[in-house]
Amino acid sequence: MKTCLECGEKIVGREDKKFCTDGCRNAYNNKINKDSTNFMRNINNKLRKNYRILSELNTEGKSKTTKAKLFSKGFDFQFFTNILQTKTGNTYYFLYDQGYMVLDNDFYMLVKKDI
Repeated sequence: MKTCLECGEKIVGREDKKFCTDGCRNAYNNKINKDSTNFMRNINNKLRKNYRILSELNTEGKSKTTKAKLFSKGFDFQFFTNILQTKTGNTYYFLYDQGYMVLDNDFYMLVKKDI
């Protein structure tokens, strides 16, 4: 007899079933995937906010913007997911598939990776 991983109730149905209901499955996965500390939650929120700002400003896949415009929307330049250094020496900072490169005179090139 198998029991639900979330509530311990008896499971009826398929042999490989792990949860008695969708509600138990959702509750179990939400517990596992939640941010374990305020520190992690705050960083993830900043990453999400930066991503939303880049996505909003870069609807075409490649565009330019100013540092002032990014700041006015609340962009935090300290938070990004990875850095890409090109063979030509350009440095791109990425938030998942949305990225930016510093240009002259406080301008930024916004790009989107094809994934």
